[in-house]
Amino acid sequence: MSFTVSAASYDRFMGRYSTQLAPQLADVAKVVAGERVLDVGCGPGALTAELVKRLGAEAVSAVDPSEAFVAALRDRLPAVDVQRASAEALPFPDQSFDCTLAQLVVHFMTDPVAGLGEMRRVTRSGGVLAACVWDFASNRGPLGPFWEAARKLDPEVENEAVRPGTRQGHLFELFQPAGLGEIEESTVSAAIEHATIEDWWEPFTLGVGPAGIHVAGLEPDRQLLLRDLCRDQLPDFPFVQTAHAWAVRGRA
Repeated sequence: MSFTVSAASYDRFMGRYSTQLAPQLADVAKVVAGERVLDVGCGPGALTAELVKRLGAEAVSAVDPSEAFVAALRDRLPAVDVQRASAEALPFPDQSFDCTLAQLVVHFMTDPVAGLGEMRRVTRSGGVLAACVWDFASNRGPLGPFWEAARKLDPEVENEAVRPGTRQGHLFELFQPAGLGEIEESTVSAAIEHATIEDWWEPFTLGVGPAGIHVAGLEPDRQLLLRDLCRDQLPDFPFVQTAHAWAVRGRA
């Protein structure tokens, strides 16, 4: 899936979580100074920025299929090698990197095993792959209340729990046919405080990802009804929402 929204919209919707996950995923990967790393599906650059902080821009490359995100990241981190590409067709020679990472990306890959296989191909023998995906299947991701409300409005709605890697153990399982060894599963999390229902709801109106696309496809009165149904799913404001993701590390 390629995002066609602006980087600012993504930052408002998911970037708040991504910036908290980035150092945790880098820790899962055990990124250390002196390594060359690749950020696959970099978006506007939450993980890329963390990797640059740890390793320096010259050691970091990044790819994303979204033209808007690639342009934004080139503006934000001009010294980083950023290219427009999908995970399934990475524009790098074999064994180019010591570590290859994908944050909140695997569930959007057209072919997750092929995408992870490409990540393995560009990682040196003995190098590390790491990825994380929201735990949508157990309703522990950041969008659980939204999809619960969406199903009340339309029982036929397909939420993101059906996407690859979003249930316990599945991301681990995807690493195996991609040719990874020494696979380990853990969790990472992010916590966001929401002051009001308007603060919580507004990012969903920006058209980002499946949730934003779903909202954009509703008539205005149905959008308001969905907002009210979401409010019924939420605690009293203000509250802190903690979202959990599965994280997996493997070795090429």
